[in-house]
Amino acid sequence: MTSSESASERLAAIRTRIAAAEAEAGRPAGATALIAVSKTFGAEDIRPVIEAGQRVFGENRVQEAKGKWPALREDYPDLAVHLIGPLQSNKAAEAVALFDAIHTIDRDKIAAAVAAEMTKQNRSLRLFVQVNTGAEPQKAGVLPGDAEAFVARCREAHGLAIEGLMCIPPLDEAPAPHFALLAKLARNLALSGLSMGMSGDFEIAIALGATCVRVGSAIFGSRDNGPG
Repeated sequence: MTSSESASERLAAIRTRIAAAEAEAGRPAGATALIAVSKTFGAEDIRPVIEAGQRVFGENRVQEAKGKWPALREDYPDLAVHLIGPLQSNKAAEAVALFDAIHTIDRDKIAAAVAAEMTKQNRSLRLFVQVNTGAEPQKAGVLPGDAEAFVARCREAHGLAIEGLMCIPPLDEAPAPHFALLAKLARNLALSGLSMGMSGDFEIAIALGATCVRVGSAIFGSRDNGPG
């Protein structure tokens, strides 16, 4: 990636790589959705990517997303915005109102709050359970051994239709074993969705069954706070 490349050119390159990874893995074209992670970038950076045809975006924080997406969606009503960062229960009402999907359901308090708000607002969101595949103490997500019981509670106690699982592998470990573990858990739970893979490893994720990849810096350029 060079600084002279435009966001639309970088987006086109990522789409080409996704298509090649799908073909290499023997998966159907279009099997993997691209979530363009626009966290930390303003509307002026996002508009060119929308104009280039991208329609699904990812944000890490409710407040940041609240500051830019309502206006963008007025201009582009067919956009979808996914929450891919941690959710606090006191932000559940805003999150359900703003987002089309939440990838970070990871405890009963959040599941209950989201379920209540979806009923109250008469909105149905796509929901993923975040799994802490590396059992990292500082990272959100249910432990792999607890995933089956938690998904069951989401379904039975909270009435949530969980679509899939999400993970963020440890930065200092090879991602493939973590993606393979997530895929195995999803199969065991009869879940079709796998939200895994970022700018540096999305092709590996596609080979292991990702149904959506979260790519930020490879489209928007470098950012100062964390991986994309």
